[in-house]
Amino acid sequence: MSAGDPYKVLGVARTASQDEIRKAYRKLARKYHPDLNPDNKEAEEKFKAIGIANDLLSDEAKRARFDRGEIDENGQERAPPGYGAHGGYQDFGEGGFQHAGGAQGFSPEDLSDLFGGMFGNRGGGGRRSAGPRAGQDRTYNLTVSFLDSVQGTTSRVSLPGGATLDVKIPPGIENGQVLRLRGKGGAGVQGGPPGDALITITVTPDARYTREGQDLRQRLPVDLRTAVLGGPITVPTPSGAVKMNVPANSDTGTVLRLRGRGVKEHGKHPAGNLYVTLEVHVGKADDALREFLRTHGEATAKGDAGKEEV
Repeated sequence: MSAGDPYKVLGVARTASQDEIRKAYRKLARKYHPDLNPDNKEAEEKFKAIGIANDLLSDEAKRARFDRGEIDENGQERAPPGYGAHGGYQDFGEGGFQHAGGAQGFSPEDLSDLFGGMFGNRGGGGRRSAGPRAGQDRTYNLTVSFLDSVQGTTSRVSLPGGATLDVKIPPGIENGQVLRLRGKGGAGVQGGPPGDALITITVTPDARYTREGQDLRQRLPVDLRTAVLGGPITVPTPSGAVKMNVPANSDTGTVLRLRGRGVKEHGKHPAGNLYVTLEVHVGKADDALREFLRTHGEATAKGDAGKEEV
């Protein structure tokens, strides 16, 4: 497709500075970005044209060549004046070059000089576009909570210029992992595909849980009565609170397992487990507890004193 005069596409003067070109591009790119104009073919075409225009004018060497008429608005080489008419060369297609005859025609040396610049740099004229190519990848950072990292969620990333991008966070994602979103990067050049968005994930620690692969660990206080006699307690898990039975005669350090309450199932990974380590807390002792401990302690001491030494 023809991109049109790049200065007109960006709405800047031919004397515009690089800063003015950059500001004009950002403003228009925000306006016509595909994420803000879903299913809008006209906006998509304008977005592509804006990218092509910026690619040309932001490169000072290509801009100078365009201003001199050496390349067109798409960055393609222009044929020299008079080319293809009356004795010149025509048809760059499958049949090769066809000479129309006459003494005015180009020599093989002329051909080499003329077309050498079409396939590389020409006399230091700067780099040249090699046709359609993918847009640049763009990198972003996203912070998610520990619970969202094990359960999965959808988070929103703020893009330059005020646009946003919703990112699906899969369960089990780890700190430092990078998500690649195909086609969410910079616009392609000359009809090329857009680049990708690379999202680096930072997971914030959680005061309750630690992670070991697909499993989670948690320390949970339990009162003395429940630890000694056993009974139900409520355990907070990433997917909601659940009831768990504490066996009688438990002690600090006793580890209980809740199946499937760790990292949520994802891909080929089954759901992990949550391991709960009990911490027995006595709490404020009442008179009955103090009396029991006193009398129990005295009875134990008397029993030990009455034993004969062997």
